[in-house]
Amino acid sequence: MLGAIGGDVIGSAYEHQGIKTTDFELFPEGTRFTDDTVLTVATAFSLLTDGNYAENYRIFGRLYPMAGYGGKFDEWLKSPDARPYGSWGNGSAMRVSPVGWAFDTAEEVLAEAERSARVTHDHPEGIKGAQAVALGILLARQGASPEEVCREIAARFEYDLE
Repeated sequence: MLGAIGGDVIGSAYEHQGIKTTDFELFPEGTRFTDDTVLTVATAFSLLTDGNYAENYRIFGRLYPMAGYGGKFDEWLKSPDARPYGSWGNGSAMRVSPVGWAFDTAEEVLAEAERSARVTHDHPEGIKGAQAVALGILLARQGASPEEVCREIAARFEYDLE
């Protein structure tokens, strides 16, 4: 979670700029937490409490309405209807890191990542993205090398990670 939140804050100043270098200032003016941090914390909260992702994403999202949510998610937050909206974007993958820490088997991680994604990102690609990130975290936590993690993710999800 710290890595996800740190990456979110550091990257916030560069979002939508297409930066393709590792030579950049870590905390330039304008860095802040974004929707990805808010929803990562909401995911962890869900795992530690009632497991109600939809309700907790809405509670946390409404507490931080200016965090930079995508248009569809923002509509979902404001709507009385908490049904998923078919997103295949990366939001479900951006918030899933706690799932990779909370469970000890690939089966558990994949199932819970799907549960966390499905409340908004119920398109198969939105679910796959969350599962791939959570599984990568589990594998790394269990000592897999970066190459092993990439091989597993590429094979299981048919992602080209070259």
